[in-house]
Amino acid sequence: MIDKIEVDGLTLTITTKEPKPAFINYLSDPYGCIIDMETGITDDGIVIGTGPYAVKELKTDDHLNLVKNENYWNGTPGFEDITIRTISDGDTLTMALQSGEIDAAYGLPYASYPIFQASSDYTFSSTPTSRAFFAHMNYESDIIKDDAVRKAIAMGIDKEGFVNTLLEGNGYPAIGIYPDNFSFGGDAVKAKAYDEEGAKKVLEDAGWVDSDNDGIREKDGKKLEIKWLTYPSRQELPLLAESVQASLKKIGMDVKINSTADHKKIIGDASAWDVYASAMVTAPTGDPQYFFTTHCLDDATVNNGHYHNDELEKLAKELAGTFDTAKRGELAVKMQQILLDDDAFIFCSHLKMTMVSKSTVTGLTAHPCDFYEITADLKPAN
Repeated sequence: MIDKIEVDGLTLTITTKEPKPAFINYLSDPYGCIIDMETGITDDGIVIGTGPYAVKELKTDDHLNLVKNENYWNGTPGFEDITIRTISDGDTLTMALQSGEIDAAYGLPYASYPIFQASSDYTFSSTPTSRAFFAHMNYESDIIKDDAVRKAIAMGIDKEGFVNTLLEGNGYPAIGIYPDNFSFGGDAVKAKAYDEEGAKKVLEDAGWVDSDNDGIREKDGKKLEIKWLTYPSRQELPLLAESVQASLKKIGMDVKINSTADHKKIIGDASAWDVYASAMVTAPTGDPQYFFTTHCLDDATVNNGHYHNDELEKLAKELAGTFDTAKRGELAVKMQQILLDDDAFIFCSHLKMTMVSKSTVTGLTAHPCDFYEITADLKPAN
């Protein structure tokens, strides 16, 4: 992508090998952060950057120890040191915050919220984000290749019920890839509405019938079973699987859930899954191109379901060469609509990110891009 980088005092000139309309957006991504390459990267992944804190120790999936950057360029960091811990079990995380073992938490079980909301000793910070919980269709699955099955799944998922009941209102039902605070998000596109009776009719018309009255449809002697692959590290995903299993059973589908930390290994075996539910920040830099290039195109790195659409490929090439922001948004709407019309992806909800901290801490603010919480504004309350 980059041909050369030139420095003249405080002016940095980056020349790309070909036009990159979203390049300035890429620079705002955490992956585009500035690091000292003369020092390099240590064996355990530590780098020298420009943030308010420097890494003292890193143990992946366990903890990250930070110390104040005395030379920080944009204010004075509020703490001498900060420890970020990985606590994957929700109950353990809840107890750690209650006991004072930790001062703040992200990813608390929704059922734990009332515990902290009832006390003035804790502060909540919430914001809508572009993190989406969505399902990929596996186009190498004989069942998913059936247009009627994909359409019925899209019509049979009760997004409102999922968000309002299982997430206890801590999210937003999704239409497409992006939430409604993007000009190319929200109701700029149209998805199939929840319609239990309509979904039944779609399946019935396609020859999927419950001939033995066991509640599950079959066609040509094959039961309508859906292998639903997901993972537990995002608390919403097992809840989504539970919700989908219940709602799709009403239309005659038997959803078999596999929620496993080994999902990345299993995803490579096309026979092991029909639908893969995952979560990601769909617009980490505010530009729409990222999701398509990673998930939807022939050369996308995680087009796990091997989806292809000629028109989408054509529009993606146009998007890659378009600099006008409004035009990029228009193209993103057209491209999303193709995905939704094909039922290649089903976008279920967007995350309402919530940070809970002790009242002794100030400045811990949830960010719409889901990444920027440890800032110089984070300080002791007194």
